[in-house]
Amino acid sequence: MERMLTVVGVFFIVIGFALIAIPLIAKSISTAKLESIPWFILYIYRSNGFFLATSPILILLAIIYLAITIFKH
Repeated sequence: MERMLTVVGVFFIVIGFALIAIPLIAKSISTAKLESIPWFILYIYRSNGFFLATSPILILLAIIYLAITIFKH
């Protein structure tokens, strides 16, 4: 039990570092480089200083996975 709590704690520490590091790394990458990526791999939505980047391929795979999971039961 104690080992499991240690693993969960380390996991949360790693997630915390990632949540701090990702915005810092994203600021250093110019948006011109990101816009050269094809839209079906990375879709970027901008509106009044709000940026949303997502992958349509991952969304499609998630929908397929959910549909298979739901229809299996």
